[in-house]
Amino acid sequence: MADNKGNFFKRLGKKISDVFAELKRVTWPTGEKLAKTAAVVLLVIVFFAVYLTLIGNGGRWILDKIGFYDIVETTATTTEIPVETTAATEASESATETESSAEG
Repeated sequence: MADNKGNFFKRLGKKISDVFAELKRVTWPTGEKLAKTAAVVLLVIVFFAVYLTLIGNGGRWILDKIGFYDIVETTATTTEIPVETTAATEASESATETESSAEG
């Protein structure tokens, strides 16, 4: 807690002077070295941009060829439920047929 003692502005001034002292000790790259490094970084970025674009477009082309993006239209199908016939329904049907033929 010894760092917290003293005036705030004195501590702030000390920190700022430490930062400037450290920046003087930094070995800065030359202009040529900076240009070469920047060129390498830009080339790597361009290479991977082209590479990822080819991967993406190639994947889309493959999915198009296998029909992944085709719209599939589905229609509702109706299924008839089989009606079970029993002796009672057969008798009522035959009675209905008999009545209608007697009327006609």
